[in-house]
This record gives sequence, C-alpha cells and structure tokens, in this order.
Amino acid sequence: MLNKSFNKYHKQKMNEIEVNRGLKHRLASQMNINMDTKKLFNFNFKKFTPIALGAGALAVLLLVVVVGQNPSIDPENPISTIAYDERVDDWKFDDVVVFEDARGGGGSVLFGMGGGGSVASSIGRGGGNFAVDEKLGFSVGGAKDVESFRQNIENKNLPLFDSLTYEGLFYEYFFDTGKQEECTELFCPSFTKAVSPDPISGEKEYYMSVGLNSGIKTEDFKRKPLNLVVVMDISGSMGSQFDEYYYDANGNYIEREVSSKTKMEVAKESLVDLIGHLNDEDRLGIVLFDDQAEIAKPLRYIGETDIDALEGHIMELSQRGGTNMSAGMERGMELLAQAPENSAYDNRVIFLTDAMPNIGQTSEEGLVGIAKKNAKDGRHSTFIGIGIDFHADLAKAITEIEGANHYSVNSAAEFAQRMDEGFEYMVTPLVFDLQLKLESDGYEIEQVYGSPESDKATGEIMYVNTLFPSLSVDGETRGGLVLLKLKKKSGGDDIQLKVSYRDRDDVSHGNESVVSFDESGEFYDNTGIRKGIVLSRYVDLVKSWIAYERESIAKNRYIDPFINEEIGIIAPWPMLGEWEQTSEPLTVSDEYQKLFKTFDSYLKSEIHAIGDKEMNQEVDILKVLINADRQEYGDGIVPFDDWIE
Repeated sequence: MLNKSFNKYHKQKMNEIEVNRGLKHRLASQMNINMDTKKLFNFNFKKFTPIALGAGALAVLLLVVVVGQNPSIDPENPISTIAYDERVDDWKFDDVVVFEDARGGGGSVLFGMGGGGSVASSIGRGGGNFAVDEKLGFSVGGAKDVESFRQNIENKNLPLFDSLTYEGLFYEYFFDTGKQEECTELFCPSFTKAVSPDPISGEKEYYMSVGLNSGIKTEDFKRKPLNLVVVMDISGSMGSQFDEYYYDANGNYIEREVSSKTKMEVAKESLVDLIGHLNDEDRLGIVLFDDQAEIAKPLRYIGETDIDALEGHIMELSQRGGTNMSAGMERGMELLAQAPENSAYDNRVIFLTDAMPNIGQTSEEGLVGIAKKNAKDGRHSTFIGIGIDFHADLAKAITEIEGANHYSVNSAAEFAQRMDEGFEYMVTPLVFDLQLKLESDGYEIEQVYGSPESDKATGEIMYVNTLFPSLSVDGETRGGLVLLKLKKKSGGDDIQLKVSYRDRDDVSHGNESVVSFDESGEFYDNTGIRKGIVLSRYVDLVKSWIAYERESIAKNRYIDPFINEEIGIIAPWPMLGEWEQTSEPLTVSDEYQKLFKTFDSYLKSEIHAIGDKEMNQEVDILKVLINADRQEYGDGIVPFDDWIE
C-alpha cells in the first residue's frame, strides 16, 4: 500500500531532478539501441564546443562574484573550497580479451533488454495519495530485500536458506512504529506489545516490537561526501545468463534457451547508474577481479574524472577466469585506505558480484575477517548480488558486521530505481552497537526477528550492529521494526528496558522505558507489530521448509518435518553449503504443503485485518509452493535422473 504511494511520489520528484549520467544508458536500453559506446558518448560534442566554452566562462565569472559575496561559505571547510583539476581519463585496465568459457556467456551486448521481474517486485507499483513524513526513521543493516529468494521461486528453483531473511523482508514493507512522543534526538525507540496465538499449534505467544524512530528531519538529511571504491566481479561465472545457475549439474554447464541478459551486462549497467549518483566532491576508484585483482581506476574526485570515457570503458568489459573474491576485497580496501583522512568523508566499498569464490581465500571466516578488520577502521561494505545464483548465504555472513548491508539485483532497471530512491540512505550508517537490555521477573527474550545479529541475542539482551536512515510515509517507516518474541515466566508483568548506542562520532547515548503486559487475551497494540508477527511467522515457516527440503536431498531419504501441530512455528537453524552452488528443483513435501495451506488462510485473514495489500505478494509465493511438485522419499535410496544432455 505505502510502497505504491511511495513509488508515485518518487516518480513525481524525479521529474523535478536534473537527468543523471546513468539515464542515457537506461534510455538506450529501453529504446533497444545497440550502438558503439564511444559514438554514443561523443555524439556531436565538437559541434557545441564553442557554445560550451562561452557558457562555461560566464558560469565561472558568475561563480566568482557569488562566492565573493556569500558569507555562508566556510573557508575552513575543505569540501566547499575544492579546486578541481582538469577532468581526465584515468582508466588503467587495458586487457580487452573476451573470455569465451565452455559454459557459455560470450561477450557483452550493449543496451539489450531483459532481466525479467520476480513474482512480485519489492518496489511497489501504482499510485495513491500520501505524505512523506517530516522526519526519517531507521532500518537495520544486513539484507535490504529478498529478491534472490523471489527470483528462485519464480524460476522453480529451491532457494538458499539465507536468501530469505527477516530484516530483508521487513525492509520491503512500511511499519507503524508505535511512536507516541515527538522525537528530538538521533534515535528514539518506541515499544508496542501483542499476544497472538500460533496459527499452527494455537499456543499463546507474547511479542514486543522496537520501533526505530529518529529526530532527523527529512528535508535536512544529506549524506557526507564519499570516498567510494567499487569492486566488480568479472569472472567467468558472470557471463552466464541472469536467470540460470552457472554450476548446474555438478559443474557441467547445461545449455538452456537464452532468456535474459548476462550477469555481466546487468553489473555493468548497474555500475554506470551508480556512478550517476555521485557528486563532484566524491572520490571514486574501481577494482576488477577474476583470478586476481587489478586497479582499473585510481581513487580520484568525480569532478576530475572524465565520466563519459569512464562509462565507455565499463561497458566494454567482458567476463573471464576464476573468482578470487578475497583478492578483490583486499585490493579494494587497500585502494580505499589511500584516501586522505578527513572526518567530513564517509568511506565505503561496494561489491558487485555473484558471491561464488573458488580461488584464494574462500572460507567464510577469512572473507568476513577482511571486511570486519576494515570496518573497525571506518571502511564499510555494501554487497550487491548479481544473478539468480547469487550466494546470499555468503553475503549475509559478510554483512553481519558494523556499517554493512547487501542487496540483490533483479534487473538493471530495478537497480536504477532502487538507487534513485535510496542511494544516500544506503551509504550513511548513523547508529552503531544498539543494545536493548530487558529486565523482568516475568519475561525473557526467546527470539529476535528483523536483526541480522539475532544470534547474538540472549534472554536479556537484543543487539543490532547498525541502523541506516529510512523513509517514513504517513506515520510508517520502511523496515522500521525489530520484533522480540518473549518467553513468559512466573512473576510480574512489568518490563524494564534500557537502550544504549553509539553515534557516528563515537558518542554514547542511552534511555530507559517501562512497558507492561496488562492483557492476557489476544491483542495487538497496532498494525505495525501485527504485521511484524505475521511476516516473522511466514519467514520461519518458509525457511523451515527450505532447511527440510535441502536436508532431505542431502540425506536422500525422508526425514520428519521441523514444524507440526504440536511444535507450532519455530525459528529454524542455519544451513551451511559450498559457495559454488548448483540449482535444486522446487519441490514441496506433502507435510509442508498442508502447513502452507493452513498458513495461507491465516495470512489472508491477517492481510484483511492489517489493511496492507502489498502483503498479497507473499500469498502469491505460497500459491506457487502449494502447487509445486511433490518430492517422495522412501526408506532407502531415492532414484534421481542424473542424465546430462
């Protein structure tokens, strides 16, 4: 509902904004134009050179006059007084060999259409009347969507366990945070309560939500300038089609009908669009990696970079070689470390990859260690997953650190829209080391939903590494909720809550609150906590099914389902696997088909009560699962057709 309204607002505002550089690529793609990159970028520039020089001279003259008379410009602020050198083409990557892999992929095709849509896009469609709130809210770090999960369901593949996350799904929805008082600080948590029966077991359950509110005014928010390094995967797996698994059939590529762009094409177009969101005072560097990592573009001001030439070089890239992800991470962080120390700047590395390393350091501990070490020095990470076989499990592990987040790309066009809406929020972490301590004789924390650090929770402590700014619309915040499932003990109903956190200047803050469960029957303080409960149960159930199906496949036999009428819906345990993943067909056992049917009725009833029709996209997912092929398991070995054509 609010996603649709926000989409309309976004389109209206975009009409008021000057066209960015990435738009020319998207426009060419939409018009199905296939032309030489340099011709596109240099078209008729010489004809307008005299006019441009004259206009430029006049602009400089006016700027000198205005600056000389404007007392608001701070001479001690280095950003306001940057004297840019001439724009240069500083591209250093000269190898233009097209890697033709036996598994297919080939060279790039500029401006082709494709990419496809998911069962339901995470970006709302349509219109509606609404108002963007005066103040922003917050959302947690980690996953910012569940597109990898949706893409796999759409393509009838069994998703990875961590392709569906609680925080990723929460970020696709707006929540009433339960804010009752005006927030005048950086972060103001609010708390709501609910008692809700489990839809499978009927057992009474107790919940409390933490609303992520902020006193930052929307109109006042502006990100800091960036020292940004983009690390781009150009390995052979990036040449496969966007909607297929590169390592299918145990590493033997299976020929399929071409139905989309390659991952490489989507990555290149996404990078060009991302560059369009940078300002002259931002610094940009680019690292490319396959078997090894190379600096393709040194760190330099955007105001000193020939952007047209840079975009042309990017669009000429082709895939090749293995995937030495650790080399790319290390080289990218090394390049970022070369930026001059300046507290006025934020530092971030953005990775564009399918996250399937097979060379160099491939252990989760090693890759996480690289990102964690640099996060301590203020160099944060964003992972942008490319392709249906993007390894979300690895990205989740790496981005469970301070200041990190990750997205999945469904198409270059969708990525462009997402960056238009939220680039400044994506690169601006504001709250760190958020802890909520619960003191009560009657309750303790049983489970945390909506935080990538849920495994760090105890019976008394909830922990969130990072909060990023998030848009608020009509009193609701995108992803603005963390949900606590409470275990009721004997004792009183009062709960003492102590919140502590650090801001970006490393200053500590804190506040205290008291809440009380004074009702024992089913109730919900507002629609925000009710929506959070429904979505958390949905993720619990679906992740339990993924774990069940993958363990059944691994053991090649029937196993007992993890959820039943006696146990109810519980959070499943993580599944571990190799990074070079193959696809598994989408199958649903009879037991989980029955569970999905029961949950489907519950979900539809809750959607009606909550009034958010956007949640029908989860009904669509359940419909696919209910009608999926059945997988039969016997007491012994299950025969599989392993013939490779």
